[in-house]
Amino acid sequence: MSGLIIEEYQTADGNRIGHVRLNAERSLNALTLEMIEQMLPTLRAWQQDPRLVAVLLDGAGDKAFCAGGDVVTLYHSICATGPDDERGLAPVPELAARFFEQEYRLDYLLHTFGKPVLCWGGGIVMGGGMGLFSASSHRIVTDTSRLAMPEVTIALYPDVGGSWFLNHLPPGLGEFIALTGCAINGNDAHWLGLSNRAIAADKRAELLPALLAVADWSRPEARVNAVLRQLEADSADVFSGLPSPLWQHQFQIRRLLDKDRLEDKVAAILDAELEDPWYHKARQSLTVGSPLAITVIAEQLRRSRHSSLAEVFRQELALSVQLCRFREFAEGIRARLIDKDNRPDWTFTSLKDVDEGILAALFESPWPVNPLTSL
Repeated sequence: MSGLIIEEYQTADGNRIGHVRLNAERSLNALTLEMIEQMLPTLRAWQQDPRLVAVLLDGAGDKAFCAGGDVVTLYHSICATGPDDERGLAPVPELAARFFEQEYRLDYLLHTFGKPVLCWGGGIVMGGGMGLFSASSHRIVTDTSRLAMPEVTIALYPDVGGSWFLNHLPPGLGEFIALTGCAINGNDAHWLGLSNRAIAADKRAELLPALLAVADWSRPEARVNAVLRQLEADSADVFSGLPSPLWQHQFQIRRLLDKDRLEDKVAAILDAELEDPWYHKARQSLTVGSPLAITVIAEQLRRSRHSSLAEVFRQELALSVQLCRFREFAEGIRARLIDKDNRPDWTFTSLKDVDEGILAALFESPWPVNPLTSL
């Protein structure tokens, strides 16, 4: 079965709406390189087509829009490379490098698409799914949405533009989300601005027919907003009953993160006395996360604070490929997703043990010219 379903539908006035559905329900619609490379030319063609007025992006089934990238394939690519150099860096794994380059090209294309891109973010939206979701102009959460960037547990960092959109959140909150991989429900995503529409999950079947019934697409943005505005108004009661844990604890979290040293921030999160199962789960992810990844996450957010979107994707590509060259990322994938023993053998046992030389090497570029220079 194909990992994508790509269709075009004619609107009432003779224009067209493009529909891309991630069709890998068994893997929670995880993004593969093949899916990415199929989407890219399709979206580029739609971007240039004057009769194509909007794009709808969603996932098969109700459990997830997209639970992330196909890191298991990345793992095998990483393990197939040659011996490490004196810094512990293996040769660049070409498949992994291509995956990240194409994924970031896709995300950047969506960010700059210039036409309405509606993303239905129901169920799980993690990692690579967050990249697609955050890049869309109309980001729809539902009462089932669970957004997260839990890369710390596999020794990665919130990429796919996370260095950009997390830095645009209120002080301390983006860093907390990145360090803990905490779950963000529809109410909190809407409050943070990670989404801009909140629509009940049971309204999903109404969205595409409502768009196709629009009789005049001369102003696509306004027409899309009119449809979403009505569905959102009809959904208000559903969201009124949902909790908002991040909103509820925002001031405590800001105080916890208001420290000058990373070690003090992490200690404050781990020692905080917040009696909330949501917070306990977030803290647990930080507890079991890679100390090297925690350090990388904080450093990447610091370095990219004032970067443009294009600069962020170039920085992320270099960092992601460098992380593929060091043992930590592969070990995180092995422990969480391959052997599933949940006992990763992290390179460093604590933040104070993280080698500054290794950290510096991870932030070097593996190429004289970054492949995303043209963005």
